Amino acid sequence: MNLSEMLKKREILRVEPDPKTAKKLLAVSTGGIKAAEDNLKMNHNDVALQLAYTSMLNAGRALMAAKGYRGSSETHHKIVVNFCSVVLPADSMSLVSAFNRFRVRRHDIVYGEIEGGSVGESEAHSAIAKARDFLELIKSKIS
Repeated sequence: MNLSEMLKKREILRVEPDPKTAKKLLAVSTGGIKAAEDNLKMNHNDVALQLAYTSMLNAGRALMAAKGYRGSSETHHKIVVNFCSVVLPADSMSLVSAFNRFRVRRHDIVYGEIEGGSVGESEAHSAIAKARDFLELIKSKIS
């Protein structure tokens, strides 16, 4: 998939680049990582993973805003992941894959029939580390 196909399918819309919104979303993303770390310390691993994922989502939304796009679909979370996979360089695809994996994991935790405590400490720790790396990647692509 590429940006033209995403536009044609109306998954994304072309808008004016919005550096102010991008900056705000990066700040929210940074705060989300801190909140995830705090929850990990309290052994709230499920919450920590969800917050790490949300941090990645906000960083992806920041990238979209900075480049002049926004999602237009009911599957907004997936669209942000797809957008990142299209615009980020090939050497960052492992982070985009992690972003998608945490998207699915978060969906299962929030909407599925998964019991609390399904996320282990190492999985939550990994999600936070990947979110931090993803945020730094997005910051480097925006500036």
